[in-house]
Amino acid sequence: MKQEQFLSVKTAEETHRIFRDAVKPRPLGEEAIALDEALGRVLSQTVVSRIDVPFFDRSNVDGYALRAEDTFGAEESEQRFLRLSDEVIHTNVVPRIEVQSGMATPIATGGVIPRGGDAVIMVEYTVPKDGGILVERAVVPGNAITFAGTDIGAGETVLHRRTVLTSRETGVLAAIGYDRVPVFRRPRVAILSTGDEIIPPGATMSVGKIYDSNATIIADAVREIGCEPVRLGIVPDDRGEIRATLEKAVAECDMVLLSGGTSKGQGDVNYTVVEQLGEPGILVHGVALKPGKPLCLALIGGTPLAILPGFPTSAVFTFHEFIAPVLRLMAGLSEIDPQRTRAHLPMRVNSEKGRTEFLLVNLVNGRSGYAAYPMGKGSGSVTAFSKADGFIAIDRNAEYLESGELVDVTLIGQELAPADLIVIGSQCVGLDFLLSRMSEQGWRVKFIAVGSQGGLTAVKREECDLAGMHLLDEDSGIYNAPFLDDTLHLVKGYGRKQGLLFRGDDARFQGLALDDALKNALPRASSRDPAQPEALMINRNRGSGTRVLIDKLLGGAKPQGYLVEAKSHNAVAAAIAQGRVDWGIAIEHVARQLGLGFLPIVDEEYDFVIPNSRRDRKPVRDFLALLERPETRKGLHELGMSPREPA
Repeated sequence: MKQEQFLSVKTAEETHRIFRDAVKPRPLGEEAIALDEALGRVLSQTVVSRIDVPFFDRSNVDGYALRAEDTFGAEESEQRFLRLSDEVIHTNVVPRIEVQSGMATPIATGGVIPRGGDAVIMVEYTVPKDGGILVERAVVPGNAITFAGTDIGAGETVLHRRTVLTSRETGVLAAIGYDRVPVFRRPRVAILSTGDEIIPPGATMSVGKIYDSNATIIADAVREIGCEPVRLGIVPDDRGEIRATLEKAVAECDMVLLSGGTSKGQGDVNYTVVEQLGEPGILVHGVALKPGKPLCLALIGGTPLAILPGFPTSAVFTFHEFIAPVLRLMAGLSEIDPQRTRAHLPMRVNSEKGRTEFLLVNLVNGRSGYAAYPMGKGSGSVTAFSKADGFIAIDRNAEYLESGELVDVTLIGQELAPADLIVIGSQCVGLDFLLSRMSEQGWRVKFIAVGSQGGLTAVKREECDLAGMHLLDEDSGIYNAPFLDDTLHLVKGYGRKQGLLFRGDDARFQGLALDDALKNALPRASSRDPAQPEALMINRNRGSGTRVLIDKLLGGAKPQGYLVEAKSHNAVAAAIAQGRVDWGIAIEHVARQLGLGFLPIVDEEYDFVIPNSRRDRKPVRDFLALLERPETRKGLHELGMSPREPA
């Protein structure tokens, strides 16, 4: 297939400058909207209060308005008598009678302080007597009174231009009587998905098709930064239809975003249509990014247009890096998104020198602050983006980032909500079950799959509450305990079976003993029998306990597929069931779930390790209590696990 090359790949810095200079982003004008619609909008004018808040001197308690000097020296043994006024001041009553010396006026909470009164005494500190009261406690001037303008004074600046309105600000606007609010107009952003392979969520899936996740991700990202997404749906790879849709979008919206069709290959028609839409046309096509190289930026008349890469993660990265800052300025916000934090890398990260690389990360809080755990997913991964807390940008001149290096993390979403319970280590469906139960109890949980060895390292650094692991010590034959030191506490989890998975109709494995099946999995067995095709395996990720088991079984052999790593048991089973590979090692439950053959290899012990410093945390205690419950043990048993006996 003919593949044109990008004519002039730009650096990220050049791309920012070219796009910004062409678009010249600025607020798009203002409008006055109802207060009820103002949440999340951006103020276009500084707001000055036209009234005092409160508008009058008011009582904070139920009691009596009086002159404070009339109470001086009063106590239970030295009571002061004050005669009652002829009026009672309820809320919404304007006082008629001035408080004189020796007088007290009954007043309700929120009532208007009458002229002459400079304090309010609570009714609890008085005793009724003969048309008056006995005062049993002295009060000072101003006691229990909120004076007019104490909160907000007339003429005071209340909110500044470009403030994003939350419930706090809208409450202030209501308090000073604003029913209409001046705000910047929200940019209308057209979002179009193109491609013959794209189908909407809810449609029937078939081979070669892809659900349109980009449109939803980008639309909500647009909404999060104060803009209005305009969903234009899905258009097939038809130049005429794409052009008609884009011409309408450019005329009616403030920015147009497409995804896919920008790689200059056959079927990638979007960039060729954009080339013909109008002047000045395409500004940048190809950026030295990983992922995100195919990004295409254009200006059609006065309307900026971007063709984002088709892969979801690439689309998200390029949106946040190049599009979001421009849209923020158009929406009246500051250019720089304040949602960033600093973190250290718990491991070395290699990079490709020559282009800026984006890397999704999970954040966990440890002894030294946040640690940013890289998520090893490709540019097509939707789940990686959904589970990530943010991403880092690796400079194009860097070949690697060292373990422990501090990095800036751009957060995804509005805020970073810390998890109550963080678990790092080996993935297991039993653990998924337990964490689901914790979530149902109201705890925010986070799991990061880095394998048993990675979990052990993380728990030693106190970067998690629990580490799930199944590491066998060859010398003692004991699981997990030999790897711990006196800073860690071992909690027995459950037993599970690991075995060789295969499709049930595969004669190379079906009905054979484990040793014979393994022989058929190795390259030398296939080479002896030309009629028998070579078995293709799928491996597990390095650092996982299952990978240790696989390497032990293979004894140094590397069958076809050895270099392909899956990060979970489910991924191994799915690859075999779909016929992409022929065999792999995983737990029994995932084999049964997909109707695969299973040859047992070993009975493992999957346990939990806790830093001693975190054993008394409430979510940790609740997790341990969960393990002891009969219904939990029953649920684990139904998943094919063997729960440990209660302590």
